[in-house]
Amino acid sequence: MKLRLILGDQLSLSTSSLSDVASDDLILMCEVRQEATYVKYHKKKIAFVFSAMRHFARELRDRGLQVRYVTYDDPNNSGSLLGEIKKAINLHQCDELVLARPGEHRLQSEFDVLADDLSVPVVMREDDRFLCSTDDFVRWAVGRKQLRMEYFYREMRRKYSILMDAEEPIGGQWNYDAENRKPPTNGMDIPETYKSDPDGITQDVIALVETYFPDHFGDLFPFHFAVTRDQALAALDEFIARRLRLFGDYQDVMIEGEPWMYHSHIALYLNCGLLNPLECISRAEAAYHDGTAPLNAVEGFIRQILGWREYVRGIYWLKMPDYKAANFLEAERALPEFYWTGDTMMNCMRQCITETKQNAYAHHIQRLMVLGNFALLVGLDPDEVNEWYLLVYADAYEWVELPSVLGMILFADGGLLASKPYAASGSYINKMSNYCGSCTYKPTVKNGPKACPFNYLYWDFVARNDVKLRGNPRMGFMYKSLDRMNDEKRQAIQDDSGRFFNALQANEKV
Repeated sequence: MKLRLILGDQLSLSTSSLSDVASDDLILMCEVRQEATYVKYHKKKIAFVFSAMRHFARELRDRGLQVRYVTYDDPNNSGSLLGEIKKAINLHQCDELVLARPGEHRLQSEFDVLADDLSVPVVMREDDRFLCSTDDFVRWAVGRKQLRMEYFYREMRRKYSILMDAEEPIGGQWNYDAENRKPPTNGMDIPETYKSDPDGITQDVIALVETYFPDHFGDLFPFHFAVTRDQALAALDEFIARRLRLFGDYQDVMIEGEPWMYHSHIALYLNCGLLNPLECISRAEAAYHDGTAPLNAVEGFIRQILGWREYVRGIYWLKMPDYKAANFLEAERALPEFYWTGDTMMNCMRQCITETKQNAYAHHIQRLMVLGNFALLVGLDPDEVNEWYLLVYADAYEWVELPSVLGMILFADGGLLASKPYAASGSYINKMSNYCGSCTYKPTVKNGPKACPFNYLYWDFVARNDVKLRGNPRMGFMYKSLDRMNDEKRQAIQDDSGRFFNALQANEKV
């Protein structure tokens, strides 16, 4: 009998560890303390993963397969994956362990050690939830001076013939990002996101989370995530039918009280295996060909999956484990308490943190240009920022979170991933949102108590990192602007920033 391990982010019948499963094999799934409390994950994420796992186990049993499922509250639960693997092998006299490669480096390291510790062979297969294998990414990266996503994305388009006309991109351009930056407009009709009603399995999981994780971050209710493949497909179909058409135009927009906007909200389903990337891409491409969605929207959505998702995963495995320690800008300020509470006078931060707490979700501009932009400008410690992003979002796993935070948000890798820091003043947030209208601070005021903190913190960031960033060709204009500032302006920036940092240090409301 072979023991086949299914992890909580491998909930797919097509996963490589099940490709040749036999009826007399044993499939092991377990909810363990080691994984659920590695960081203090958002309550909704734990409920989502456990419910999706239990539904997947039921689907496997319905197909006549044998499943050993260990629940979190089982009194005999050892609390660790390795403990449950050893127990299952001994109890059921398994003669081989088969698993798909874990998505995170720490688990990969643990399984490498486990292979020497077990009495049976361990067969570790490629994780086929992705369209680019780690070996293929290494081959793409070898000999390149810059590992830019755009060039990787073009090769993936060619490889899978996505939005292609022979060897050229449909429409004549590879990237329509310049068309996808429209600001908010009055009277936008934003459809609701997909919602499902919790069934008995999910209700049991919710009760478990309430009992065992009461001090974890986030709101558990209302809970409406998809937890089965059929529900995830319905969520995908709803996005294609109702929101994809305007996704491109307004993907950067942020509006109070509208956390979902026109985004797909399927990353959590992709990242746990309920959806596969190629089916999401194919459905979006079909929407373009049948005329229900424009090219800029479809290309932008596909780029997030075929480009960004595959690219950051490749960077992660190419550069780990050293990548995790990257801190190019030598940032070391502690994460402010308001990242957990939302208790801040900066309305943009309050909105994004509150919605994150409520939904275990924020869209990419909220994550990058508000929450991440603040972390970059203030110089927050990368370890603390990484932990925050990993635990608060339902779609976050280290392979996608770490490069996104260290490379895209904090520029901590010194430019391996991004060509420049994604730093911006309050004017960007004011342009792309309606947050500033009800804020204590004013985006048009540059200095003083009423000034938007993003304004003076931006220039403080530029000045503070002169040695590290002045040589970056994409920062040249900023340093020319800084050099033209008179002493009075520079002093005002320094005074405002110093006052703000002192208030942060004293845990005062800012």
